[in-house]
Amino acid sequence: MIRLSAFLPLVLGACTVPSVAPPPPAPVPASDPFIDTLSGHCGKAYAGRLVSSDARDADWAGRRMIAHFADCTPDRIAIALHVEDEAAPGGWNRSRTWLVRQGMSGAVSLHHDHRHADGEPDAVTLYGGTRDPSADPGHGTALAAVFPVDEGSIALFEREGLAASTTNVWRMEVSADVAPDAYLAYQLTRRNDPTRLFRVRFDLSRPVPAPPPAWGWE
Repeated sequence: MIRLSAFLPLVLGACTVPSVAPPPPAPVPASDPFIDTLSGHCGKAYAGRLVSSDARDADWAGRRMIAHFADCTPDRIAIALHVEDEAAPGGWNRSRTWLVRQGMSGAVSLHHDHRHADGEPDAVTLYGGTRDPSADPGHGTALAAVFPVDEGSIALFEREGLAASTTNVWRMEVSADVAPDAYLAYQLTRRNDPTRLFRVRFDLSRPVPAPPPAWGWE
């Protein structure tokens, strides 16, 4: 007579599933210095104006502007741009929000969230580029970043008949808080048009009251 207990070690051994160690978590990139500098202004708003003189931007000249660091997370800064406009609801165009983000790869991008007054996205929205320090030697630091247009944005511009924008290059600058004339600047140029320059500048030395939320961000 063969006892059942003699088979138990063999059966249990055959059913044992070898343990497999879970894969190590993906490394989290170190916080980007430029994101860190911007995050120091979270919740604050600053007045600004157009400082370039390209005739194509005549409609912007003389208009009051406010940059509001409206929403911040460890890897994203949302800066709402409010532009005085008598034709807009309440006298202000609140359609634009700049999104500066750091992806899992560590790369930093700038994209533009454009909304209508009812909060619906514009047909041309979420375009931008990824920072390329080599495009502007000496920058791509804690205080400045250059963002050449990305492929997805080129496709969007071509689809919407905006061929002139397919060589856009955006630049953002933010001076150190200790500077007496601290400022934030946003700039647009184009690789195929050396005459194109759009630049707005905001005074970071003197916060102003925060405006209402940008359209679609209520």
